[in-house]
Amino acid sequence: PEVLSFRHPRANSNEPDWWVRVVPNKYPALTEEGEPFRSAEGLYDMINGVGVHEVIIETPDHQTPMAALPVEHIREIIWAYRERLNDLSTNPKIGYVLIFKNHGPSAGASLDHPHTQLIATPIVPVLVEEELKGARKYFKYKERCVFCDMIAHEMRKPLRLLEASESFVAIQPFASRFPFETWIMPRHHRCHFNTILDREVEDLAGILKRTLGRMWNTLDDPPFNMMLHVAPPHDDNNPYYHWHIEIIPKLTTVAGFEWGSG
Repeated sequence: PEVLSFRHPRANSNEPDWWVRVVPNKYPALTEEGEPFRSAEGLYDMINGVGVHEVIIETPDHQTPMAALPVEHIREIIWAYRERLNDLSTNPKIGYVLIFKNHGPSAGASLDHPHTQLIATPIVPVLVEEELKGARKYFKYKERCVFCDMIAHEMRKPLRLLEASESFVAIQPFASRFPFETWIMPRHHRCHFNTILDREVEDLAGILKRTLGRMWNTLDDPPFNMMLHVAPPHDDNNPYYHWHIEIIPKLTTVAGFEWGSG
């Protein structure tokens, strides 16, 4: 059964005439049943796999990737992101919600049909926790958000600035981990994606389409991963963390040096 859909007003749930649809993953990594509890095996801590795993089907059209969708349609996809984050942020079992997109087999996509995934976990993932700790440390030292400072610097010296719209910037971060790595961030401080305003959704849809379109045209439809990093849902009014979208084309192989050095 569908969790959420945007469809023709006269159409019934779980029937055709939808244009964006959210459904439970057929092979979920986590289950909603039960309560999260920690256990230990010697010095190793574990937590049971309680959470949510959903698929956001971006379009009924099997052949149309996000980069080729109209801005108005991408806006609806972003609304679906916002609605699911809004809903899951009130779930006391959930410690973090990660929305991500795998495009192409080498980026981990197991289905050709355009889709995004959502996984809500009982804990904050390690990579996000490291980002939070780094941002918290920077804020403690400078009393400013590191992401806001990054945006201000790239706006002053636009060497890595791809685009600046009314509400968002697209940049290729300094010392990028991967070729053509791109971040999209709100120009004003926001830690939670689900606080995005309707007019900002339209703006974000446009800059996201143009960013993916540049990659499509320049790199010939590369495989990529797209991740939406947000503050943990129960972390209100966070002054040091800034939500952002990371887009990473899969153009190179991660080998021994990268695995060994980080």
